[in-house]
Amino acid sequence: MVALGKRLWAESVGTAWLVFVGCGSAVLDPGGVLQGSGALEMSLAFGLAFATASYVFRETSGAHFNPAVTIGFTVAQRFPVRDLLPYIAAQLVGATLAAAFLVYVASGRPGFEIAASDFAANGFGAHSPADYPLHSALVIEFALSFVFVIACLLVVDRKELAPVAPLVTGACLMLAYLVSIPVTNGAVNPARSTAQALFVGAWALDQLWLFWAAPLSGAVAAGVLFSLMHGNADPSAKLVDERGDVA
Repeated sequence: MVALGKRLWAESVGTAWLVFVGCGSAVLDPGGVLQGSGALEMSLAFGLAFATASYVFRETSGAHFNPAVTIGFTVAQRFPVRDLLPYIAAQLVGATLAAAFLVYVASGRPGFEIAASDFAANGFGAHSPADYPLHSALVIEFALSFVFVIACLLVVDRKELAPVAPLVTGACLMLAYLVSIPVTNGAVNPARSTAQALFVGAWALDQLWLFWAAPLSGAVAAGVLFSLMHGNADPSAKLVDERGDVA
């Protein structure tokens, strides 16, 4: 098994890449995400960022880059419980550093102010791109997180898909964002949501609870369903990477 330190480094760097590319495609683009091309651009950026980082880091850390994925794998007994909190901490650190770098880059644009920009933060109600209420945001984030996590679990379980696994999960994430951007500005990842909310503050922090509760609930449901479908793994919850091989 790869040393924990190296795995945490990979998770942090991979999550940073995902957040910087995905959120940067919206923050650094003067166009709005409500425009069809803007939503597609942001969705494609998140999907490709996840796919590329997965190809680079899947043999090191398993390429989670998302607390919901880590929790889903833990519930499905495909990831060791002892590494759960360190992985989530590494993902949060990577996402926050990426958001800080994005602030630095975006501040170079004349007139840019975080207070006057949503900074790609997630929200509902008045802070939803299309004014969707809380219950819509809750349902969409739960459902899409469930689908994304179960897709990651199923891809890992099928060794014949190993060469294209990052492309499959990246495409799944892209589609999840394409659907959720009008509702919540696209979350499915508590680390991504937390990083942007920390810099926006105020309303973004007040609404952050939903972007932890819904994705994590969806991840737990996905983990439980996967366990029922495929049986429990070894009680020691061995780490499995995206090739389906035990590390």
